[in-house]
Amino acid sequence: MNQPAQRQPTALRLLQRAVDVERREAKIVLVSFAYFFCLLCAYYVLRPVRDAMGIVGGVRNLQWLFTGTFLAMLVAVPIYGAICSRFRKSQFLPWVYLFFIANILIFCVAFQAVPDQVWAARAFFVWVSVFNLFIVSVFWSFMADIYSKAQGKRLFGLIAAGGSAGGLAGPLLTALLAERVGVANLLLISALLLLAAVGLIRLLLRLSEAWLGGRGGEGKGGVGDEPPMGGNPFGGITLVFQSPYLLGICLFLFLYTWVATFVYFQQAELISGAFASTEERSQVFAWIDFAVNFLAIFTQLFLTGRMAKRFGVPLTLALLPIFMVLGFFALSAYPLLWVLIGVQVARRAGNYAITRPVREMLWTVVDTETKYKAKNFVDTTVYRGGDALSGFAYAGLAGLGLTIGGLALVGGAIAAVWLVVGLAIGRLCERAEPAQRRSCKPNGMHG
Repeated sequence: MNQPAQRQPTALRLLQRAVDVERREAKIVLVSFAYFFCLLCAYYVLRPVRDAMGIVGGVRNLQWLFTGTFLAMLVAVPIYGAICSRFRKSQFLPWVYLFFIANILIFCVAFQAVPDQVWAARAFFVWVSVFNLFIVSVFWSFMADIYSKAQGKRLFGLIAAGGSAGGLAGPLLTALLAERVGVANLLLISALLLLAAVGLIRLLLRLSEAWLGGRGGEGKGGVGDEPPMGGNPFGGITLVFQSPYLLGICLFLFLYTWVATFVYFQQAELISGAFASTEERSQVFAWIDFAVNFLAIFTQLFLTGRMAKRFGVPLTLALLPIFMVLGFFALSAYPLLWVLIGVQVARRAGNYAITRPVREMLWTVVDTETKYKAKNFVDTTVYRGGDALSGFAYAGLAGLGLTIGGLALVGGAIAAVWLVVGLAIGRLCERAEPAQRRSCKPNGMHG
């Protein structure tokens, strides 16, 4: 009878050695960790299948698939906004994932009924690209609703580590099972993981009522039974353009996509020239992915929360932009593969482990409608729009004759602007008080 009671403090002490988590927070944080693990594991089971479907649809048609993804976002965002307006979070949060589970089952039937059909492959590629951004955006909206800004500084790194762990487990499942069970059954595995996430959502909603409403929420009430948000389906877009703070977040994310695209395209050029076979290139990409996820998990568990708490949001948000300024200038001076790989690994790991969790803290100081509607618009449409425009910009500059070194200098200039924007919105977030969360315009800002 006494033994279980003795084990809990020991487990808690082990957790507290890695993360600054209080005893009353441990259960809800671990459930959040498991929720994010299931989400990204489900996605990473599908991601290799999506990439294979992109090849079925024709490599030369990939740019049209990216365009199709952006257009799909433009349709999906107002539909999601309408759902947020009419239903409570305890209703629409589970149903978002159940909708995606139903989609997976439809694709599973389609792939068995009409294998190797180009239209099904292209539709699946676009769907997964939309699915990925939506499930992650909804997840972080929920986290920003549950946790306060102070808690986010301490705990979002640990929660993000759940996603990184899922990012390691998902590809491993696909690699081990793809030949044995086939594509259709891989989709079923992904659907089961999403179903587990739905169960964890319901558990978090109950925990938020019992814990946040009474003892642990620093003044925040339970999130499950709040009334519908109201407003119109395009309310998220309207909120963004009315708030300098939200426009700053848009600009920060937009500049990030440009930095990421420039590194990605340079990576493709250097690896393509250095390795002749698809197998060799795949092996290099696999090692890059392994290094990224290993560094991300280590940083999330042991450093992210401590850094955000000690240095504050502005400086922590500026760390990756500072590194990318230095990395681009190093790449301009030494346009070598090993330099590029080092920059790419650090950029991706830094984004997953530091920038993304801290960026999500920016949403803890806004009202509920902004968390779910405006955030979804920023995380999906703005993100994919930045991808598309930066890809055309890189191709245009390369067409003008700029070498990798010259393009790296342009990337460094973009990263410098990204740094300034990160410091500015981080300072606005730090000045925002909990009482201002209902205005979405921290510190008296007016749109």
